[in-house]
Amino acid sequence: MNETPKPETDIADEFRALGENLVKTLRAAWESPERKKLEQEIEAGLTELASTLKVEAATFKDSEAGQRLRSDFDDLRQRVHSGEAAEKARDELIKALRLVNAELEKTFASWGSTESKDKENEKPSP
Repeated sequence: MNETPKPETDIADEFRALGENLVKTLRAAWESPERKKLEQEIEAGLTELASTLKVEAATFKDSEAGQRLRSDFDDLRQRVHSGEAAEKARDELIKALRLVNAELEKTFASWGSTESKDKENEKPSP
């Protein structure tokens, strides 16, 4: 007797074959000369970029602008350590909060006067 394969087996076999073909294709692509050449080009480019950045960083460090930036950072670091920066930030925060509070008080006061006028207008005339 001739038995026909079960459809489930056919599907499983096809998925297995698909998996094997995907692995073979990916392996071939990974091992291809084009991919290896691209990898070498990327590595060479990154090496060149790193070298250029090192040279430019050293040039900037020695430049007038680099020296000024370093001095500014040193000054900032000193102010932070001495507490001067924190004190200045605290003072500025207090000023900002006072300004916001004053504006809110003005707004509240204007709403209060508007409500008083509305209540006066609602009173029946004698």
